[in-house]
Amino acid sequence: MKQGERKIVLRCAVYTRVSTDSGLEQDFNSLDNQREASDAYIKSQAHEGWKLVRERYDDGGFSGGSMERPALQKLLDDVQARRIDVIVVYKVDRLSLADFAKLVELFDAHAVSFISVTQAFNTTTSMGRLTLNMLLSFAQFEREITGERIRDKVAASKRKGIWMGGAVPLGYRVENRALHVVESEAEFVRALYRRYLELGSVVRLKVALDAENVRSPSRMSRSGRTTGGVLISRGHLYWILSNPIYVGRLRHKGQIHDGLHPGIVDVEIWERVQQRLASQTQPRRVSQPDDHSFLVGKLYDDRGNRMGASHASKGGRHWRYYASRAALSGRWKEAGSVVRIPAPEIENSIANAVGAHLAARANAIGGCHIDRGGGRGDCAIAQHESGRMRRYLPSENDVRNAIDRATVSATGIEIVLAESMVVEGQDLVLTLPWTRASSRPRREIIQGVGKAQRPLRAMRTKARDGFVRALRDARRWLDELLIDPAQTIESLAMR
Repeated sequence: MKQGERKIVLRCAVYTRVSTDSGLEQDFNSLDNQREASDAYIKSQAHEGWKLVRERYDDGGFSGGSMERPALQKLLDDVQARRIDVIVVYKVDRLSLADFAKLVELFDAHAVSFISVTQAFNTTTSMGRLTLNMLLSFAQFEREITGERIRDKVAASKRKGIWMGGAVPLGYRVENRALHVVESEAEFVRALYRRYLELGSVVRLKVALDAENVRSPSRMSRSGRTTGGVLISRGHLYWILSNPIYVGRLRHKGQIHDGLHPGIVDVEIWERVQQRLASQTQPRRVSQPDDHSFLVGKLYDDRGNRMGASHASKGGRHWRYYASRAALSGRWKEAGSVVRIPAPEIENSIANAVGAHLAARANAIGGCHIDRGGGRGDCAIAQHESGRMRRYLPSENDVRNAIDRATVSATGIEIVLAESMVVEGQDLVLTLPWTRASSRPRREIIQGVGKAQRPLRAMRTKARDGFVRALRDARRWLDELLIDPAQTIESLAMR
């Protein structure tokens, strides 16, 4: 090294991962093995300026198929903060089995190199990327094969009646990987079945249990965590009443198999409960796509939220609306000034404006071809003998093809037209004055044309006196507000 030259220091981070937490309690586990090999590799590159950072990035018991790993997220945050120059792993699959291409893009964007101790490659070249993708493809294949093998084992065990783990159902405890009855909890479950048959409804059962302050039995897990001791939710009641595990059976993938564990509830009672539940279950309606709301995907409120199709029905009548997605998802503060608007009203306003534009466009280009999406061409205007133009009424397809975006606010509608629908000299944006119609229209008596005007009827004496008193008080209160600055409407209202 020439005198005066400064050696470049490359900050190196070691990332380690194991899929299960089995064996992590050992003095020298798999994470320690990965770190030791990576540390040795970094020391071998000390002449290149490599230096190990103090921060540890160890994920014990996390699958490589998910990016939701605390140490990995901390590593990515440090990459984005430019605290790391080189990432060292024992093997490629320790870092990620999914979304690896996105990780490489992130590393490249922040000038971070990626090194595997046991697999020599360079991520800065196309051949290195190909090698990485091939290795990850085989790792993903192995992972999927392992998953299929595990699922087949679980299915075979369920068919033999073996409980394969999961949340321990109320009324049982686990011993030697088998379910055993807890009599105190089992009696609680039997009481729920009996009371359901007496009351005949899960809703009524829930109300009765809450009124009596009945709470689920408290339980302690192996880790020392206490659960239960709370009011039973309606969903939990449905789960208990419909679970075949309480008659010594196991459910798996829609099929029920005889289990090796003892039942808690009598089979006859359980079947009666299932019949009652089935009779009370309402068939779920299959939602039909709304083919009439043709502005879906084009209409937005004035805060940039997409307005989706909505509807309401009552007494055989059907109303269509466009509603802000922010309001539909409960984010009312993020919604624009117009939360909901009747569909026919906004559709007619936009269709009329687009029709006028298409007519002017056809007149400007001296032709009349409009793409309806089906390969047909139709005239936007027709020439009369007098030389006047007839207005074109566009179809729903015409409107969708003609506009790129429409924004509705409390005072107007802004329509951004598709560039293909605008000729030279025409505006790309159409602005329409618009205000929401009142939900309570004003009712007036209109005198018919040509009919004799009826004589005005004098106001009744009592009503006139009340009106005069109200007018007198109003003028007096107005004078008080103008003369005395300390006077307020609230103080007047308190009199």
